[in-house]
Amino acid sequence: MTGFSTDWLALREPFDRTARSASAALLDLQAAAVRLRGDDPVLHVIDLGCGTGANLRELAPRLGGAQQWLMVDDDPCLLAALPESIEAPGWHANVRPIHLDLALALDAVPFEEARLVTASALLDLVSASWLDALLDHVRAANVAALFALNVDGRAAWEPGLAGDAEVHELFAAHQRRDKGFGPALGGEAAALAVARLDAMGYRVTQAQSDWCIEEPGMLRAMIEGMADAALEQDPSAQERVGAWKARRLALVDRTCLRIGHLDILALP
Repeated sequence: MTGFSTDWLALREPFDRTARSASAALLDLQAAAVRLRGDDPVLHVIDLGCGTGANLRELAPRLGGAQQWLMVDDDPCLLAALPESIEAPGWHANVRPIHLDLALALDAVPFEEARLVTASALLDLVSASWLDALLDHVRAANVAALFALNVDGRAAWEPGLAGDAEVHELFAAHQRRDKGFGPALGGEAAALAVARLDAMGYRVTQAQSDWCIEEPGMLRAMIEGMADAALEQDPSAQERVGAWKARRLALVDRTCLRIGHLDILALP
């Protein structure tokens, strides 16, 4: 699996948090947590590709009550930095890390121990066959699933500039490259996951969790990242992409970029 730097994870977390706040009311996680707990005083959660623990920090307060989190990642340094527990009035979450390469060892995840399986910004990195395998495990264990911040292919710049469409097309194609799980689904992941879960008989709720970026530092990172990915996808476009990058950076203090994401809550 292709890793992500801690700098990038830290840079994106405030935008993730704001985006997920917009979707939280539609998902009603507190009600879902009550239903999932049943008679068990502890809600057991598995977080796939947990990274620095942003998903834990985001969800634990919303789920409420006593929680036990199994944090799965293939980066031992990130796992070692996770806290043993986090808490605030009204909730407490114990944390147990597990070192696994999800691309190779999905079958080793103890899905049967959980009532909720979650992942953030993961599904667009994986292949259709890997997603099928994950959802087969989810259904077999009869657990709920919450997949957050799935890129859905939408991108809009304000103001628009010449070259936006070409760079976005190349960037979207780059997103579909193999990220370690086979050919990545990119912007098709959310729709495919919803269709598969619905066919399995899950009650599926969707909510947009778009990034709305106006902060210059994040905009520069997005512009440079998109330009680099576009050139990796089509090196012959260097002159056009370079000119687009220069125009975009010149306007960074007067720009808004919306990147479409979708959160998916599926209850058995």
